[in-house]
Amino acid sequence: MPTARPEALLIEDNPSNQHLATFLLENAGFSVRAAGNGREGLDLAQAFQPQVIVVDIEMPEMDGYETITQLRSIDSTRHIPVMVASSYAMPGERQRALDLGAQDYLEKPFDPEDFMARVRNIAPAKS
Repeated sequence: MPTARPEALLIEDNPSNQHLATFLLENAGFSVRAAGNGREGLDLAQAFQPQVIVVDIEMPEMDGYETITQLRSIDSTRHIPVMVASSYAMPGERQRALDLGAQDYLEKPFDPEDFMARVRNIAPAKS
């Protein structure tokens, strides 16, 4: 009997970035759901309980910082590992995301192998 693929939630408003990250995650064996903003991502996280969430910072409706804050405030999502993938490179941005509860912060543009290594590092081991 085939085992279920681990699920990743990608919260990213840029179609090109969404396409690239989806491609990388699917090639690494993840099933991917995507949201175009933090509000939609929050709903999907609660409904589907992914094994890992990759979130951008700069998005419409609810930015990545607020999304992480909300994810950490809800019992059903506070345990889900979060990695930020963002073009925000200002000093303090990485620490701010980590302080809010993200497990990792990767600046765009990113190396595809580094991206996947970091996702695998925070995603729970397959059971």
